[in-house]
Formats: sequence, C-alpha cells, structure tokens
Amino acid sequence: ENDLEVARVNIAGELLDLEAGGRLDENADAVDVSNRIVAQYRTLWKELTGTEQFDVKERWRINDRVERLNALGFDIEELSIHTTEGGSQVRIQPKVVDAGHHQRRLLRLTGIDAGENQARRLLNDLDSYRARNGRDLLDEEMVAHEWVSRVFEPVIRSIPRDLRGRLEPAEVFHELLEHRWFMSQEEERSVSLPEATTAYINDVLRHRRDERLLINPPTSSMTLPIPVVDDAVP
Repeated sequence: ENDLEVARVNIAGELLDLEAGGRLDENADAVDVSNRIVAQYRTLWKELTGTEQFDVKERWRINDRVERLNALGFDIEELSIHTTEGGSQVRIQPKVVDAGHHQRRLLRLTGIDAGENQARRLLNDLDSYRARNGRDLLDEEMVAHEWVSRVFEPVIRSIPRDLRGRLEPAEVFHELLEHRWFMSQEEERSVSLPEATTAYINDVLRHRRDERLLINPPTSSMTLPIPVVDDAVP
C-alpha cells in the first residue's frame, strides 16, 4: 500500500510537471491518470490473488475466472476448490508462461497435438477436472490419463460417424468447451458436458464444412471432347 501511494504521488507530480511545460495533452488530468493507474493495478492484483466463493451449481464461474486470467497473459499453476457450508471457495494461483507452453504441456501429458489456443482451453478443463474431483494430490500425468479416458475420448466417440471429418478431435473438443461456456453464461448455470455436447453437435458441428473437403477437394473429370479439325478441303 505504501508503494502504491508513493507511485500515485510521483506519477501525478511528473505529469503535472509535463503539464506545466506544455508537454501534456490538454484533455489529460494528471491526478485522474495517476488514480486510474493505481485502480487498474488493484484490479490486476485482485484478479491474480483474490479468492471467490459461489454455490456448487455455479461452478461455471471457474471458467470465467480462468478466461480473464488467460486474457491477461497468465496461465493456471494451481487450482483448488474447497466446499464449505456457504458454498464452494475457489483458489487459483496464476503464473506467467512463455510461448508454446500450453501446446508442449498438453502433448507431454496426453499425447494430444493441438494449437496453442486449443491446448490452453483443453488444459483449463483438465485442471478444473482435477480440482473438482479431488485429484490435487495425485500425479499430474495420472490425472491427465484419467481425463483423456473419461472426458476427452467419450466426447469424441459420441460424435456421429458422418460428422467426424468436419474438424480435428482437438478442435472439436475446444469448440465444445467454448460452446458450453457460452451456454453457461447465458443460462447462468453449470451446463453439463453431455448437454453441451448434444447442443454443440446439433447447433454448430452439423453446419461445419468437412475439413477434408476443404484441404483435398474432390476432383472430377473436366475433359471435354476436342473437335478434330481437318484442314483438307472436302
């Protein structure tokens, strides 16, 4: 708090000096800018360190928190859920990660090769699964294997045969999780994975073009008969 107050005063002072020298935008308020910087820092601090408490039926809010952290450039190092009389309390420990971190971690844990954004969302679901089911103390690779066999693979197998070529499995699961998140936000409840899967198949996947057709479009004969021109005079 002392550091924040020192920063607030110093920033305002420096901006006032610029204003006095005619080097600050005339519409800028030095004190307001300084206050907003400190307020933004407090918001970031709360997002990174704050705990949340909610009803068991509102666990979809975990995804909201994780999405906000991802947007700020942070990954989840640790996620734990504690059930109390007043509801469930979520504790999330963020960390900064380098480029390609999610892709490498997902491949190492599950053998699934996916793009960075896809991998991040799949890992978020894996970490949530681990916290929801009390697997925090188990080896990460063991939990990942369990998640693949109990969550990822059943979803992929549930896709109708005629739709399986529309997207790669990792992209299907990525889009499904995103669809589930939007459904939960809109309905303000935790939408189950089977319910979200049915809605995703009917509302999204059936309207997707087959990736195989986009990459290797079917060819057909376009050869037309070429008339023979006889130069000889009849």
